[in-house]
Amino acid sequence: MSDMSSEGIPAPDGKADLIDTDYTIGQDNLEGKVVGLGFDIHNPVFGISATAVVAFVFYTLALPEQSGALFTWLFASVTEGFDWFFLTAANIFVLFCLFLIVSPLGRVRLGGKAATADYTYLGWFSMLFAAGMGIGLMFYGVSEPLTHFSTALGGTTVEDGLRTDWAPLGAAAGNEAEAMRLGMAATIFHWGLHPWAIYAVVGLALALFSYNKGLPLTMRSAFYPLLGERVWGWPGHVIDILAVFATLFGLATSLGFGATQANAGLNEVFGLPIGNTTEVLLITGITAIALISVLRGLDGGVKILSEINMGLAFLLLAFVLLVGPTLAILGVFGSSLLAYVEYLPQLANPIGRADTNFVQGWTSFYWAWWISWSPFVGMFIARVSRGRTVREFITCVLLIPSLVCVLWMSVFGGVAITQVVQDGYTLAQDAELPRQLFVMLDALPLATITSLIGVVLVIVFFVTSSDSGSLVIDTITAGGKIDAPVPQRVFWCLFEGAVAIVLLLSAGGLKSLQSMVISTGLPFTVVLLVMCVAIYRGLQSERANT
Repeated sequence: MSDMSSEGIPAPDGKADLIDTDYTIGQDNLEGKVVGLGFDIHNPVFGISATAVVAFVFYTLALPEQSGALFTWLFASVTEGFDWFFLTAANIFVLFCLFLIVSPLGRVRLGGKAATADYTYLGWFSMLFAAGMGIGLMFYGVSEPLTHFSTALGGTTVEDGLRTDWAPLGAAAGNEAEAMRLGMAATIFHWGLHPWAIYAVVGLALALFSYNKGLPLTMRSAFYPLLGERVWGWPGHVIDILAVFATLFGLATSLGFGATQANAGLNEVFGLPIGNTTEVLLITGITAIALISVLRGLDGGVKILSEINMGLAFLLLAFVLLVGPTLAILGVFGSSLLAYVEYLPQLANPIGRADTNFVQGWTSFYWAWWISWSPFVGMFIARVSRGRTVREFITCVLLIPSLVCVLWMSVFGGVAITQVVQDGYTLAQDAELPRQLFVMLDALPLATITSLIGVVLVIVFFVTSSDSGSLVIDTITAGGKIDAPVPQRVFWCLFEGAVAIVLLLSAGGLKSLQSMVISTGLPFTVVLLVMCVAIYRGLQSERANT
């Protein structure tokens, strides 16, 4: 790895097509000290982002009923009016990534022709999963397959010419085998190629324009081929501010889900009461732990926690696979992959759908959630992916994680569905979403131990997400500097927790979290679509000039 510059951005190793610009990283920054604490912030990105977030927190706390109504209206308006747009955009991201894998552009190496990887595959995958999908896999690993199975099995219902059920596609009324296949296919659709393509696009853009082109590690840099020097002005400011909002609310949604599930697990194991008070205390306590990780830095904090968490996650996965109906689960894995391939064209179709509740309530929300997470996960992936070729980068980020997600959902969802179909055990099916994982584990041996491991996983995923998210937001609001003063990361870490708390306490609760993530995800979808054009141009120039 080459020596780090004063801004923490490594220079290319070997030939690279550096962009000739007069802009220097941090030239618009304000530096100084307040009460002995240093700051190095981009003007005006930090000021506008921080002021807007503080104002949002106070508004939501001061007017909870009014804000709750607003969040509910936002969710309905965006999902009903733009579901086709979210589905179309996600399809474009997948096709673009597959094109780059087979294209000669895939031979371009991130960081220059002679660059070598900074992390081993184990360390790379561990950080990728812990930051990218952790809490979501824990929260939805049982509940989503079980929910889609149940709604598909129940069939369709129509009132006034419109479907009112939540089943995917045309359902599978009364057919347990087909309901399982359809339910698993719908789940994999939400956790497979499409979300990872979104992450891959952002991660590739940031890595290419930072490590190969010599530009700051911010979202605006990816748009230099389209905007030129104007990217350092207000067009770039708007892009970075949108990235901050999308990241913050995407993280807040995940932290809210994590808090409710950790609360449910602690209730199962220790009898801890369920409610807002406990969830607020959990978010507060876990945010404090995340601060310790922030102070330890990337290698000493999130990297170590990510590797520990991945070890625990696969230990729990192996346990459930072995003590559950192993052969049946392995069969679910194979049949689920085939069902995913079979149903993919219908699930990805953006027009003429009758299953509006499924499309708007599940798929549109998911795509907006993944898109809102993309600045966070994409920048984090870029930070740890220097030295990979574009083909290696996209293959690993797109295909391998998708297969692991399929395995995870097949094991946890497969066990839960098998408990219903073969054993008549419906307690998990009937439980609230945050409790379904722990109720499913309760029917297996060593339930107390596995539930406790589940709680630990949720909490550590919570910590790594908060730490990584504060790192990314701080990098954006520091003008691309990746070694800005630590107090700035502490600030963003605290406000991630604060936003999660106020949204949980608002009248809409988790619905408010979903509303804000889908509202910020909508404009950022446009940013990502334009980014694909910029990536293509950047890779063309890199291949032609190196």
